[in-house]
Amino acid sequence: MKNFKYIALSFILILLMTAPALSFAEEEGLVPCGKPAPAWTVTSTGERGEQLIEECTFDHLLELVDHVIKFILFYLAVPIAAVMFAYAGISLIVAQGAEGKTQAKNIFVNVATGLILVAGAWLIIKTILEILGYNGAWIGF
Repeated sequence: MKNFKYIALSFILILLMTAPALSFAEEEGLVPCGKPAPAWTVTSTGERGEQLIEECTFDHLLELVDHVIKFILFYLAVPIAAVMFAYAGISLIVAQGAEGKTQAKNIFVNVATGLILVAGAWLIIKTILEILGYNGAWIGF
């Protein structure tokens, strides 16, 4: 069991070191407004390349909240839950005695409870944003 902890710690450290290279940053960025227009944009006066800055509106704020929720739900909560389920499964397999098995089962229950709480929080925020008038695409739904 001691070797397993060292292997798991090494795997997590390697994953953390390679995470920046695997980031899923969008081209448009987190904040959807306040950026200069592309150089190839033709303005209403017919001039090319004039730098316009798009003003931020309430819809942009709601879109920002949508981006943050999408990041937390898909890129943080689900992968962490998958790693914890795997850890609990391996702990359950290699556990010797009732205490180790009980601890692994508690990890399963806690991770499932956490995922349910995250999904519930997502549903509450989605409902609030719809009440406020955000009509954008919602996390695939």
